[in-house]
Amino acid sequence: MPLTPRPVIPATCGERRRTKAGIFAFKGFAFAALSAICYGTNPLGALHLYAQNYSPETVLFYRFFTAALLLFVVILAKGSHFKISFREFGALVAFGFLFAVSSLTYYASFKYMDAGLASTLLFLYPLEVSVLMAVFFKEKIKTWTIVSIAISMAGVALLYRGGDGVPLSTVGLMLVFVSSISYAIYMVMANRIKLQMGSVKMTFYAICFCLVFLLLYSVTLGSGLPPVFTQASSWGWGFMLGLVPTVLSLIFMVKAVKIIGSTPTAILGALEPVTAVTIGVLVFGEVLTGRLIAGILLILGSTVLIAAKRK
Repeated sequence: MPLTPRPVIPATCGERRRTKAGIFAFKGFAFAALSAICYGTNPLGALHLYAQNYSPETVLFYRFFTAALLLFVVILAKGSHFKISFREFGALVAFGFLFAVSSLTYYASFKYMDAGLASTLLFLYPLEVSVLMAVFFKEKIKTWTIVSIAISMAGVALLYRGGDGVPLSTVGLMLVFVSSISYAIYMVMANRIKLQMGSVKMTFYAICFCLVFLLLYSVTLGSGLPPVFTQASSWGWGFMLGLVPTVLSLIFMVKAVKIIGSTPTAILGALEPVTAVTIGVLVFGEVLTGRLIAGILLILGSTVLIAAKRK
């Protein structure tokens, strides 16, 4: 006799809500992971353009100029409007300034240390996000957060001695620190300031204002007006930087922050230095020693601890 089929029990409203919430949260974590992987490809384009004797501000100009054009086309295709309020204008200018500072100091650090190490040190920003949330928004710092900070500092100490025992550049370390704290502030503001606009429009304006600040820096303190690329490969790498670690990374990050918040999004950024280190070793021949691997694992482990303990 055939087995009697089990009756199908309809899902309750509560079960359906939990399922939808779970899917929604999964999308948030997926967006955060994709954002980190995309951002981790920065050294791939930047170091190729440095090899062609372009300055960090020139590379960043083409990166953000390309990104702004791509987003402009996307907004037009969606039929969206470009109007923003005065309150939104002020917030977007602040976003653009912070991202300009973070990007410029991050790219400049490639001149003083391996890109993989710079990306790993940049990953201190999740801890900085937690500290900023505690200081300015009264989010309680747990014991495991303090332990995570201690572990990350041990990792930084190992990286500071370098793989061959030679200390890393102090200038490079300071540049990465400024980049990470600027990025942490950017992430907190993106979560706390509720702008009534989509992620594409928000990213477009943030990049436009970032581009303005970069031009001001280049003309006043940098190498002057950006020169025109003369090689097809230069345009190719500029387009890659505008699309992958800029447009895709920022859009995914904004979506993730809106779904799961700034701290979990920052924690999933662990894939960012992993991506950058992999590119540095496989593409640019950067050397990893036992000391450097230990330092990288300690820094990544400190953020994993926060992820495991945070509800």
